[in-house]
This record gives sequence, structure tokens and C-alpha cells, in this order.
Amino acid sequence: MFGLLRDIKKIYSKEPQQAYSESFTPLASELDELLDRINKDFGGSEDITVRRIEVSGIRTAVISIDNMVDKQVLAEGVLEPLLDMRCSADSGGLLQELCSRVLCTAESELLQSYEQLERRIMSGCAVIAADGCGKAVSAGIQGYASRSVSEPEADIVQRGSREGFVESVRVNMTMIRRRMRTPQLCFESMITGKTSRTEIVLCYLRGTVSEELLETLRQRLSRIPLDTVLSAGYLVPFLEDDKGHSLFCGIGVSERPDTVCGKLTEGRIAILVDGVPSALIAPHIFAEYFQSLDDYSNRAYFATFTRILKYFAFLISVLLPGLFVSLGTFDPEMFPTLMLNKIASSIASTPLSLTMETVLILFVYEIMREAGLRMPRPLGYAVSIVGGLVVGDTAVNAGLIGAPTLMIVAISAISSYVVPDLYAPSAVLRFAFTLAAGALGIWGVAVVFSIALVDLCGKTSLGIPYTSPVTPFSAVAFRDVVIRAGWRVLSKKNERVQELPGADLEGDKHEQ
Repeated sequence: MFGLLRDIKKIYSKEPQQAYSESFTPLASELDELLDRINKDFGGSEDITVRRIEVSGIRTAVISIDNMVDKQVLAEGVLEPLLDMRCSADSGGLLQELCSRVLCTAESELLQSYEQLERRIMSGCAVIAADGCGKAVSAGIQGYASRSVSEPEADIVQRGSREGFVESVRVNMTMIRRRMRTPQLCFESMITGKTSRTEIVLCYLRGTVSEELLETLRQRLSRIPLDTVLSAGYLVPFLEDDKGHSLFCGIGVSERPDTVCGKLTEGRIAILVDGVPSALIAPHIFAEYFQSLDDYSNRAYFATFTRILKYFAFLISVLLPGLFVSLGTFDPEMFPTLMLNKIASSIASTPLSLTMETVLILFVYEIMREAGLRMPRPLGYAVSIVGGLVVGDTAVNAGLIGAPTLMIVAISAISSYVVPDLYAPSAVLRFAFTLAAGALGIWGVAVVFSIALVDLCGKTSLGIPYTSPVTPFSAVAFRDVVIRAGWRVLSKKNERVQELPGADLEGDKHEQ
């Protein structure tokens, strides 16, 4: 027991963890020694291919990973020029001549360490090493299979681009560059993960982004102690100010390059992770959950209407079950007479209390939703049909649950999908409000609401208040929060204010 407590204390202690930093081991000058080291590091893996050739009397080897390179380009752009090459220089001059005029590839780099060499090999490059040199040359001939650009499934818009991010970070960088044709757009590459060595790319507009925010983000990324990074979600807890202890997230996620470009113009920073078809956006504020690209394609009055609808839908999805339980349990006289009769007869005909009935339906709904997400699509449709018929109509007719309670839970569940990025906190808060309402009535709802509001108002994203520009209030930025002003108004900028909320946050900080 005491050992278990010590282990738990050690896991959750606040001692700083050692971040991953790449070492530097110089390459051996002898070719055989270099190849032996590579064979040892990779454990004799079957997909490592080594082609030994002799160029102008100098022993040379071409190292690559099978199915990570384009074999046709390897043959025509690397091996054939090497076999036809005539050079009177030593091995060092041979590699210099390879880089300058022989290799028929768009990307080449001179390598001086085993860490660089192995990283380039695992990135799909062919590495050329010569005997007696102590250096190597990499040729970018990547040819591994990747998914083509398609419309994102989660982030859907009616009027806008149909392109979404893919798993290749280079393709994602190209999609951003196509939309932002300015030399101010900068990409900055980093490596994280001791085992996976995942490439992450910082994307920002030079002259627009805050240098303080950029340096803070660089430091947090460099201190990530993870061994593997297989998803963007691995990075989020290390980038947030509260270390991920809040219900709400201070780092945004988008699958659309046009959305990312819009955020870059506001001074935000995008983080692209190799192998992940989405981008992280920092800093991220609460008001951005209720914005979408369609808001800026539609007329201002309709965009304002949809935003107000989203705010009401979020409140309904979170508060409606709790308010229904609190009124039905402690204050039934608050219902209209005809409604009260229906609800009273429904409660009297079911075996469970109103609180347990609501919690049970919410729990069953979450089970069906999770099953529909994880199962194959044909079976997912079957789960939806079974859930609608069995849990809905049959359970009501059998007298296990009441029709008013089922309707309240259904309205709350549908409303939560109006703002899909807030579904996770909405689902947790629904249960919290319902249980508090069943125990303390309307006072329980007030207590949980106060706790959630304090959590929301006390949160920051890279030092930026999460509830900006409501608190601290900014009249200029408020033109694009609940009410979306027309483009004639949004196009008016001053030195420290951009179009979207949060862009002027640095200006607010300096004014304060």
C-alpha cells in the first residue's frame, strides 16, 4: 500500500522532467566502420538497403530505406550519375562535387553526425558516404505513399475551399504557402520525441506575430519530455498554461489550411505535426469556438444570427438537463399547469427518480455515440436505428423512462453538436449539472455554473486571457464576437488591431 502511494506521488510530482535533446556523434571516416555503426543502430533491419559502388577508385555506399524512397529517382538521379562520375579529387572533394553538380535531385545536404544521417534516412532520403571522408551527403528522393488532398470530414463549410490537411507535413506547408504568397510567412522546423523523432513545424507571419509569444512557444516545445509523438494531442498539455487541468482547451485545432491562414494574419502561430492531418493554433480563446469560415462568407446579419444561435445551443446543451431535474424535483410549481400534469404523470409511471432517469439516459446516449464512432460505418447506422427504436420508443412504451425526460436529453444532445469542438466539456458539464441539480436543486446548478465560470475566466492561453475580448473588454475587437460586423467595418485596422478577436490582445497588454 505504501509502495503504491509512493509510486503515485512520484508520478504526479512537480519535479521537472528532462526534455529530449539530440546529441552529436561525428561520422567515422572509415566506410566499413560507418556501415557497421548504422547496422548496429538499426539492429540489422531488413528494410535498410546498402548499395556499395566504387567512384573514381573511392569506395562509396548509398544507404536508404526500402519503400521510403522513389526507386526510379534513386536509379536515375543518384546511382546512374555516381557510376558515370569521374573525379580526380579525394573523398572530401568527391562529396562536394556530388552536391554541386552531379546529383539530379532538388534537395541535398552535407551531413556530419550519425544523428543527422539516421534522421535523413528515416525521412526517406538516400545518403551517400565515401571512404576516408567523415562526412556524407543526403539526397531528397522521398517516395513513400501518402493520402491525397481531400475535403476534411470534421471541419465542413458550405462556402469555401474543399481542401484539408493531409498526413505529410510538407504538403501541408505547401497548402499554406499557396494561400499566403508573402515572404513574411515563415516555417521553422523542430524535432521532438526521443524515439519517434517527429518533425514539427512552427508557422507564423514575421512582423505580425508577437516575438514574446513565439519564444514562449519555442521553449515549451523544446522542453517536451515525450519519447513518442504520434498525434497533435500529445503536445497540447505541454503547451497550455495550466498544464491541461482545465475543462477547456487553450490550443485550437483546425483541419483547414484557409482557417489556419486566417489565424496567421491575426498574429497566431500554427503548429504542423508530421503524420497528423490537422494543425494546432496558439493562442486560442473561447470566442473562437463559435466562429466558422462560413461566418465570413455570408452576410453580416445572418452570421450574427448563427453566432447567437451557437451561444444559445451551447447553454442549452449544458444547462437544460440540470434545470429540468432541479425544477422537476424541488420546484415543480415553476412548470405551467398543463406541462406539470404531463411531467407528474410521467414521473409517477416510471420506477426511477427523475435524477437517476436523466443520468441513465445521458449515460446510454454516450454509449451509443461512442459505439457509433468506433464501429464500421454500416454497423454504425444499425446502432443508430437500434438506439432510436429500442431506447427511444420501446423504453417509453414499456414505462422504463419518461417521454419528457427523453425529449430533454435529445434536445441537449443535438444542441451539443452545433459547436462540435466544445462537445467534450459539454458532455462532462451535463452530468455535473444534472447530479448537482438532483442533490441541491437550483442552488446546485448555480454552484457548478460558478465553478465553470471561474475556471473559464481564470484560464489563459500563452498568457492571453481566455475570455478576451469580453474580459478584459475591448470595444474594437468585440465587433467580431457575438455580433459580426460587415467587411467594411472589419477591414478598418489600426496598428495593433486585426480583424478577428484576440488579434489585438497584444495591443491590450501593452496598453495595460
